[in-house]
Amino acid sequence: MNEEMLERVYQENLEEKIIAYLAEICGFSYEKAMDLYYNSKLSDKIYLGENGIQYLDYKVLVQILLKTEKKLLDLEL
Repeated sequence: MNEEMLERVYQENLEEKIIAYLAEICGFSYEKAMDLYYNSKLSDKIYLGENGIQYLDYKVLVQILLKTEKKLLDLEL
């Protein structure tokens, strides 16, 4: 496995943990949590690897999402 492939696998696992934790702590369905995450600015930052944000703990990333994207949480997705 090359470095790029390892990074992609890591990112996929991170996204799965973020979505599951978001669903758990907010009482959302997994599908709603997935929609929220993939419509967030945070998902773009993680995908692009902005400032190494993808290396933060998934629980910290969920807290960042909840604090910085409150408008997204109010939307019906």
